Amino acid sequence: MSFFITSSPHVRVKRTTSNIMMWVAICLLPGIAAQIYFFGYGVLIQVVFAILLAWLFEAAIMLVRKRSPLLGLKDNSALVTGMLIAVSIPPLSPWWILAIGIFFAIVVGKHLYGGLGQNLFNPAMVAYVVLLISFPVQMTSWVTPESLTNVHLHFTDCLRLFFTGFNLDGLSLQQVRSGIDGVTMATPLDTFKTSLRAGHTVSEIMQQPTFAGLAGVGWQWVNIAFLLGGLVLVRLRIVQWQIPLAMLVSLLMVSTIASLFAPGTTASPILHLLSGATMIGAFFIATDPVTASTTTKGRIIYGAFIGIVVFLIRSWGGFPDGVAFAVLLANMMVPLIDYYTKPRTYGHVR
Repeated sequence: MSFFITSSPHVRVKRTTSNIMMWVAICLLPGIAAQIYFFGYGVLIQVVFAILLAWLFEAAIMLVRKRSPLLGLKDNSALVTGMLIAVSIPPLSPWWILAIGIFFAIVVGKHLYGGLGQNLFNPAMVAYVVLLISFPVQMTSWVTPESLTNVHLHFTDCLRLFFTGFNLDGLSLQQVRSGIDGVTMATPLDTFKTSLRAGHTVSEIMQQPTFAGLAGVGWQWVNIAFLLGGLVLVRLRIVQWQIPLAMLVSLLMVSTIASLFAPGTTASPILHLLSGATMIGAFFIATDPVTASTTTKGRIIYGAFIGIVVFLIRSWGGFPDGVAFAVLLANMMVPLIDYYTKPRTYGHVR
């Protein structure tokens, strides 16, 4: 019998990039299913369209770079990018907004830096910020949850709205989004901030039908679904637990402190944790292995920084949510964080 002696580190489970990305895509499905349930077929249409566009742009840019298109498609990174952008954009947004976002993510955010593994910023968040700054109205206007609207859309209605802007009854996207009552639906975070500035108290705001006494109709369940998918990734050790835990704990701590000292002017910790892009940001965006911190201490600092910045933007910033901005700012800090948190070389005195 022969014994093979090798030096550490010893890797017990070998995972390819393709396998990792496929698991990320699979774990996104519970959250996507919840979004479809509460916000309609528009979410499904956007996800499918975004994936097809992501594959198309990935293959095209690989040809331009004189590389095999199959090589770029096999790693499944374009698949995950398309899914992340699709669920970040309000359902039934015009198809061209999604196309612009996918282009920026794949071509600008990823391949102009050299391709997968070379990009400094999360491609999906680069695309989201570009769209949010360029089209703020479309990017902050969400479809009213099915339980709160009197306009129920079938699949064909959603398909026509996505590509033409009108459904089978001739209603425009604006009319459908507002539920024919003239008020465009926003996210609970946006509704909370707008109502607070209008002079309403926190208790009055939380009694609105939009919130259902917790974190927003549909939104809490969407976040819980993404949380479950994220926990599977942690259990499989596809993502490291330090980043999501540090982000959620820091967000919980600062929002709790703010609620204790200024209960009438800040959102509750539950609203921060179970609304907006909190859970998908913590488990699927901030944990991007290419753009996140790579040291153990660095991951904790990186995640905590994101949580604090998310709270600051949500509370006093000009946008309803701050996950994308927080992640991009943290991406800028990764080289500095890793430099000062890298482990000391074994046997080195200082």
